[in-house]
Amino acid sequence: MIIDTLIDKIREYKNPTVVGLDTNFDYLPDNMKDGISNFKDAADAVLAFNKKIIDAIYDIVPCVKVQIAYYEMYGVEGMRAFLETLRYASSKGMLVMTDAKRNDIGATAECYAKAFLGETKVNESVGSAFDSDFLTVNAYLGTDGIKPFLDWMKKRDKGIFVLVKTSNRSSGELQDMLLQNGKTVYEYMGSLVEAWGQEYIGRYGYSSVGAVVGATHPKQAEILRREMPHTFFLIPGYGAQGGKAEDLKVCFDKDGNGGIVNSSRGILCAYKQEKYLGMDFDNAARQACIDMKNDLNSVIMR
Repeated sequence: MIIDTLIDKIREYKNPTVVGLDTNFDYLPDNMKDGISNFKDAADAVLAFNKKIIDAIYDIVPCVKVQIAYYEMYGVEGMRAFLETLRYASSKGMLVMTDAKRNDIGATAECYAKAFLGETKVNESVGSAFDSDFLTVNAYLGTDGIKPFLDWMKKRDKGIFVLVKTSNRSSGELQDMLLQNGKTVYEYMGSLVEAWGQEYIGRYGYSSVGAVVGATHPKQAEILRREMPHTFFLIPGYGAQGGKAEDLKVCFDKDGNGGIVNSSRGILCAYKQEKYLGMDFDNAARQACIDMKNDLNSVIMR
């Protein structure tokens, strides 16, 4: 099971961290941006930046999460950089997540599933467009929008992370609403995710059908951890969004398993922070990853 592979790498590195390559061109050092005025050159610069980050962290961080929106805005050239980022991280032995939050029904959901988790056939040739180990999905269209992803998970040993309780401030406008059965919307979505994942539970007791649960909502996360004992959490919101290590202890079980914590700007822009001033951006990113690891482990493992 791919979830076992992820947990194995987390345990090997003693690091429940995923680095988000949400690489905005504006995050790059000035010397990498100078003279650039078109999408192709911008995408090339983003890719070069990503490769330096990956080179700096691949031996201490188990996984990267590549947010597709930061590449789509540069058009075709951006999507090439997205693909090459996935491939480069994978070539370094890292697991790769695509953060695309895909969602649709029927044949369209099947196309999304093929693009990121499955294979597409062209006459007698078969290929994977944006091959990823994990994909984030939005399940608010219900089960028929999720089934194609589950089918490809089974065929190719892939995983998904389903939006359950997101880290943004306004998530409660919908997700915290009470249903007639007394449960909140996010709790009910959590129960669906837990059920979808039953067929994909690995040797650690967690499923390859995971949940996105924000670090900025610790009370809700504590409820979900209790109600979703077999669901692995992808935890955004640490650092730049305000989530603290102490807040997300509730996402993990007594053995320190059960989740992986994302940081994007806190790593990519570490070189701009006072504590890392004077360091090259890649070295600053590595040190920020080490500091994040130590911060998380001081809480999760105690």
